[in-house]
Amino acid sequence: MEQIKKFFNNKWVGFTIATIIYVLWFVVWTGNWWLILGVGVIYDLYISKYFYRYVWSKNEKLCEISSLYRNIYEWVNAIVFATVAATLIHIFIFQMYVIPSSSMEKSLLVGDYLYVSKVTYGPQMPNTPLSFPFVHHTMPLSQTKKSFSEAIKWPYHRLKGLREIERGDVFVFNFPAGDTVLLENQAVTYYDVLRDYQEQYGPTRGRKQLENDYTIITRPVDKRENYIKRCVALPGDSIRIIDRELFINGKPEGSVAEKQFCYTIRTSSPLTQYAVDNLGITEITGNGNSYFSPLTDSMVEALSKMDNVISIEPYTVMEQAFPHNDKYAWTADNFGPLWIPKKGTTINLTLENLPLYERIIDVYENNDLEVKGEDIYINGQKSSSYTFKMDYYWAMGDNRHNSADSRYWGFVPEDHVVGKASFIWLSLDQNKSFPANIRWDRIFNKIK
Repeated sequence: MEQIKKFFNNKWVGFTIATIIYVLWFVVWTGNWWLILGVGVIYDLYISKYFYRYVWSKNEKLCEISSLYRNIYEWVNAIVFATVAATLIHIFIFQMYVIPSSSMEKSLLVGDYLYVSKVTYGPQMPNTPLSFPFVHHTMPLSQTKKSFSEAIKWPYHRLKGLREIERGDVFVFNFPAGDTVLLENQAVTYYDVLRDYQEQYGPTRGRKQLENDYTIITRPVDKRENYIKRCVALPGDSIRIIDRELFINGKPEGSVAEKQFCYTIRTSSPLTQYAVDNLGITEITGNGNSYFSPLTDSMVEALSKMDNVISIEPYTVMEQAFPHNDKYAWTADNFGPLWIPKKGTTINLTLENLPLYERIIDVYENNDLEVKGEDIYINGQKSSSYTFKMDYYWAMGDNRHNSADSRYWGFVPEDHVVGKASFIWLSLDQNKSFPANIRWDRIFNKIK
């Protein structure tokens, strides 16, 4: 045992182990070979000790002389260590996420706290490394002060993960349409409001009026709002929705047990609160003889067996969906067919299909896209085809009629993907008080 302790206490052994761990993690895994310079710091820490002799030894003497200095130093040291450790975990391992809306019910409920694995798909290096720790895009106690600096910008780079995204995965991603934000009303999507203004005032005047009414800001990819949905289609897939039912490559979507659609319910007498709670209905409007609510198939079946239920009619969405273009009269319930872009695949580009992919070409893949008459120009060159630089995904909420998802704003680029939602580590019912608000049956449930 003494020989083992002596072996690991050897400074060269410590230097070798620390160097191997550092190089594998921070150099090889990240692919940033500039970080090899950090080996010099490790060498000084274990071998040469120049920093200790000329700087750190003075700090130790001050700690011995002044108890106040020692206490302050210990607190600062603990805070810095905790901040660095938590930041590395947040970047490379996992992050926590709380369900803010009902878009994934009944699979996930409002108040579910999730463990989101970044290792599964591979962690993404931050686009804006200079940022205030433990916050997303806005400083604490502020609604408008940004928490990051764009003085340093890193290009998209994802580290090696355990596996690729699979169809049916519940995943977290940065909101693709969140690149532009109305600072005074961040709860709405800028592009939805812009379309409303342009319908009211016309294309040019509508945009100017919106700029007069709001402060408009932009955000880098890693500082956009986090969304959670189910990945229903992968790069290269073709999707279509016919009368609410999703088809992928011509085949019906796989079973999602807790998927919901909205229905109108007519009754001969009011539904009791006991019946509503017993069915597990969390959203319902109306009273007396008519109700409107999202329901799973099992809820519809149970309601249809109740004596006071006269009819249950499915709701149909008529609102125009992506790509919000008159050439495509698609809705959330009748959509497509649409092909999901795959990295390296080349398509014929026409004025007909340009509305489907123009945001990819222009925004996500940073090209200068312009239409002149009947011709399409990309980066100044007349183009009749385009080769995609990234993979794209199609995301939908399980609460299909209460979900702002890909049907409204389009594709999820691979550089927006944050991680896989793995399990629920805590679940709190916001309508109840402690301890009745804890949903014990959901804690540590795997997300399916």
